[in-house]
Amino acid sequence: MAEAAPQHLALPSGLLELCALLGPSRDSLRGLEQVSLKQGVSSPSSLDPEVLSVFVPPFVSKEDSQTAGAPSATLSKTRRRSFRKKRDKPKTEPWKGLPPEDISVPNGVDLLALPQLCFPGGMYVASEPKEDCVHFLVLTDVCGNRTYAVVAQYYRPLQDESCFYNGKAHWEPSWPTAGMAGCFVPFAVCVVSKLPYYNALKDCLSCLLTHLKLCKDFEVDNHIKDFAAKLSLIPSPPPGPLHLIFNMKPLQIVFPSRADPESPVIDLDLHLPLLCFRPEKVLQILTCLLTEQRVVFFSSSWALLPLVAECFLAYLHPLQWQHTFVPVLSRQMLDFVMAPTSFLMGCHLDYFEEVSKEADGLILINIDNGSVTCSSDEDVDVPDIPLLAAQTFTQRVQSLQLHHELDLAHQGASTDLNGERARRRAWQRRLNCQVQQVALQLLFSVFREVKNHLNYEHRVFNSEEFLKTRAPGDQQFYRQVLDTYMFHSFLKARLSRRMDAFAQMDLHTQSEEDRLNGTLASPRRPTIEKMAPWKSSLLHVTHRRMVVSMPNLQDIAVPELPARNSSLRKVDAADYGSGSIVVSVTPKPTYTFKIPEIHFPLVSQCVQAYYSDCVALLSKAMSLLAPDNSALLARYFYLRGAVHLMHGQLLDALLDFQSLYKTDIRIFPADLVRRTVASLSGPQRAQAERVPELRRLISEVVDKPGEAPKPDDRVKNFELPKKHMQLDDFVKRVQESGIVKDTNIIHRLFEALTVGHQKQIDPETFKDFYNCWKEAEAEAQEVSLPLSVVEHLDKNEYVYKLSSSVKTNRGVGKIAMTQKRLFLLTEGRPGYVEISTFRNIEEVRSTTVAFLLLRIPTLRIKMAAKKEVFEANLKTECDLWYLMVKEMWAGKKLAEDHKDPQYIQQALTHVLLMDAVVGTLQSPGAIYAASKLSYFDKMKNEMPTAFPKTTSETLKHKINPSAGETLPHAVDVLLYTPGHLDPAEKVADAHPKLWCALNEGKVTVFDASSWTIHQHCFKVGTSKLNCMAMAEQSQVWAGSEDSVIYILNVHSMSCNKQLTDHRSGVTGLAVQHGTPSKVYSCSADGTVLAWNVSSLRVTSRFQLPGGRLSSISLHDGHLWCCTGNSIVVVTSSGLLCQELKISENFKETSASFLSFQLLPEQEQLWTACAGLDSIYVWSLKDLTQRPQRVHLQDCSEVSCMIRVKKQIWVGGTGLSQGKSKGKIYVIDAEKKTVEKELVAHMDTSLD
Repeated sequence: MAEAAPQHLALPSGLLELCALLGPSRDSLRGLEQVSLKQGVSSPSSLDPEVLSVFVPPFVSKEDSQTAGAPSATLSKTRRRSFRKKRDKPKTEPWKGLPPEDISVPNGVDLLALPQLCFPGGMYVASEPKEDCVHFLVLTDVCGNRTYAVVAQYYRPLQDESCFYNGKAHWEPSWPTAGMAGCFVPFAVCVVSKLPYYNALKDCLSCLLTHLKLCKDFEVDNHIKDFAAKLSLIPSPPPGPLHLIFNMKPLQIVFPSRADPESPVIDLDLHLPLLCFRPEKVLQILTCLLTEQRVVFFSSSWALLPLVAECFLAYLHPLQWQHTFVPVLSRQMLDFVMAPTSFLMGCHLDYFEEVSKEADGLILINIDNGSVTCSSDEDVDVPDIPLLAAQTFTQRVQSLQLHHELDLAHQGASTDLNGERARRRAWQRRLNCQVQQVALQLLFSVFREVKNHLNYEHRVFNSEEFLKTRAPGDQQFYRQVLDTYMFHSFLKARLSRRMDAFAQMDLHTQSEEDRLNGTLASPRRPTIEKMAPWKSSLLHVTHRRMVVSMPNLQDIAVPELPARNSSLRKVDAADYGSGSIVVSVTPKPTYTFKIPEIHFPLVSQCVQAYYSDCVALLSKAMSLLAPDNSALLARYFYLRGAVHLMHGQLLDALLDFQSLYKTDIRIFPADLVRRTVASLSGPQRAQAERVPELRRLISEVVDKPGEAPKPDDRVKNFELPKKHMQLDDFVKRVQESGIVKDTNIIHRLFEALTVGHQKQIDPETFKDFYNCWKEAEAEAQEVSLPLSVVEHLDKNEYVYKLSSSVKTNRGVGKIAMTQKRLFLLTEGRPGYVEISTFRNIEEVRSTTVAFLLLRIPTLRIKMAAKKEVFEANLKTECDLWYLMVKEMWAGKKLAEDHKDPQYIQQALTHVLLMDAVVGTLQSPGAIYAASKLSYFDKMKNEMPTAFPKTTSETLKHKINPSAGETLPHAVDVLLYTPGHLDPAEKVADAHPKLWCALNEGKVTVFDASSWTIHQHCFKVGTSKLNCMAMAEQSQVWAGSEDSVIYILNVHSMSCNKQLTDHRSGVTGLAVQHGTPSKVYSCSADGTVLAWNVSSLRVTSRFQLPGGRLSSISLHDGHLWCCTGNSIVVVTSSGLLCQELKISENFKETSASFLSFQLLPEQEQLWTACAGLDSIYVWSLKDLTQRPQRVHLQDCSEVSCMIRVKKQIWVGGTGLSQGKSKGKIYVIDAEKKTVEKELVAHMDTSLD
């Protein structure tokens, strides 16, 4: 398999991009040496640094490979991979940082700027030995891609021409003795990597320096080259729990992986800013970054500048800094701070005064003394972060244990260097997790409610409505943040439903109410419980009263408020109370893989041996893994595939990458696999086509047509329409506004707003309607109920509508409507007077009563349990309240008849739309127009009995998996999974669940104990799902029309594994429990596969002739397969045992088997046939006997059939009250008679 790869294949890079040696030029050293011999060094001398040597992987020449006789993808380069500035020529024009043509420098590395960045404070000769020092760099190319560098500076003595790079002199290994005129010259080694391995590369360079100080001149390049070669051969660890360890004597170096594909690599101490700044200063700096200010860090330590800046960027994750990032500016680069756009830079503290005077509008952050100031006389307009979030953040930071020494107090002294380092890393990792959690909780509290103002279908964010929900004191902060590139990218990620750290926290902290509210068709209102914090806030009420301003307006007039401290405020921790919020985060378990030793000299045989050792160690580690540890297994597959690729074994690499489908599809390197497949030679491609797994992989990445154009991922801000709207455009605009999603409801709204007019809506009407809706929404949130009233209401009740103050036969007050009841909020001393729940209403009438010479419109409500009739003189509001109460009454009745509470939610939507329509039109015909929305009232009158009595008595609950969608979707598959207790689950997750597969791979999961939505519409591929089965307690398998079996994790409700061995749509799944558990799957082309559930490997396969395989079932150790023309009984290996042919039993030529059910207790086979109106029952003892027929009255077509205890339920289409409707026939399995006919579906019963 090890055929050489074509040269155009870009192989995965190791950790190293480039390594360089930098120091003074030869000419400057010669002059310095002469001065030193005559005078000695009395003061530091300045030198000009330059690049002396460059080392770029790979480090084995073509000649080496040919000599070794081992062709390899990585060893066939013809370029020279290292450069050392020539030393045997007389003085010529300096090189000026440009490498020879046969050296290719990675993109993003500017060798012209590298010397001054490696010596940012200048290069000075020292008169006495100095300690080695390390600092860090971030290099950015023109496309904004970042690479990271670690620089180690060290000093060597200048003696007797020993510092000349002339091939003759040598380094003196010992320091000069006392009394000699010392002259110590600085040099630097710079390592550049694509990943920010600050700590790991710092440790690597520390190991290198111990060797460089003792080696001779002609050995320096070889030592650095060997060092660079080691790093270049170490693969980058994939995202997940596997870290790499490499022995860089005398230290064990750890290269941590990123936590998941959406997270950055964290290889630094995230608590550094918390040691340098008080919590309130940390918040100020985060605010400056969130509002994209021009920020400059200062420190007397070059190393702290990038580390502290990187920590702050890590705090912002998953938000990402989009602008210039140069954490180290040399003296020559100070003019960069004059840039007019946003940036994040770092300077030495010596330049603080100069920068502050030369540039205006900068945020100057002094790391050394923890101060934050502005560079101009006038303060930069930096707002405060929201107060509640700031207080909580401060408390959490104060609860962190930031000092490792306190953790060591109880431990004895360590005599093992690497052991002590490992304990320090473990402590730092725990602290890093806590710091990340605190920062994420801050961002989450600031931006959590953004999702309430997003429209996912049209990718719209209603920024003005979001701003109106913010506290007045926080308005300035949000206004500035909402205009940033950072926030815009954050919105893109939300609308694309990216499952990053923010989304995961949202999912884990979501309450049952939040989960339910996210899917309701009706608008959200604050519950009685949630309104409590608002009641005492007059400022909030004042603010809510002005929310009728339009989204197109640029400014909102905010009332004058007591000023909070400016952006440089000092927060008193005592104001937060004495309580402390302790952050307790347990890091996820991690594993390590030790990279084998790399043997030198670096020739082809040694590199090949290294690759072979890597593969052998990875294979051994995989063989020792428990079968259920798929996450770690996936990382081993990824690493082994990368090593195979570097080794030139392309087919082996593709096999390992293909295994990621079964272990963790999230880390599948799609682009690398695509390029690898494209680079296969003719013989390799032919060999790959003979391997089924590779043939499928190649078809996925090559043979399929090109990917569809990337959809428009722009985020639109909601604006009012400026043109007349036809129906389709009106639907889109209403959905974008966030008022209503349901297309059918919007159609009714369109009819209401266009009664008596041309069927189009002008912009002014839409603006009036939008205003009325938002004003009513604001009024509902202003409602402040006294405690004596709240006690009578449920915690989850909403106040949707309040009348004006009216006279009733129970006193004067306002009529309040919730989703459950009507009550009177009496005036004077506020009190609660029950009017009626909607369930108890018997009659609603709109009439008039005489008062002097007037007839006053009055609403009369008669209750079933009371003789007294409620009367309210609603005057001009009477007709509207009459419509609203009748619609709510009808919605409640339908909800109870249909056992579906969502009728109440839709009725509430109709009611609120009626209110907005009347407020919009304000004409004599407004009530008639609003009556177009009395949908359920008309339905109740047209259908006095929703269901036949039998259906109503049998029906327990009705659910709508399409709730929250714009249109209803057909249910393709249903799966019930029983509840079980699992320590890995939350209590709610252990409940039984109902899984509903909708069109295009959407899956909605219901909690089957409460029938609330547990998980709303997550995607499983893009094709129709044909079958689902619970393979084990933590896995649900779903077979798709696209031939893939998707494995769903029942804890995370995500799909990270796929089985791709079928070549046609997967139509059936059958589970065989045991040790080990097995799953049999079948596809439409007649293929049957047997899977080991633990290893996800195919243990056997066979093919049934004829195809058309639609379902599969297990009974008595045999597989029963429905192929349309017959039902075939085979052994688990595919040997035919029996066959029941439809042609031998039915005369109808169009008949075919649709589905079947086995009843082992009765030894019966029940079958449903397409095109027939009956169910046929065979005896399992003898399939040759004629079957018994169970006739289904008024059935025109059978769709599906399931077993429920001792009954068979058959779904199909039949006649009910003269109309074709979905019917369910309940058949007694013993008597073989139809017990009930249930009519609860308006269309065909599909599953």
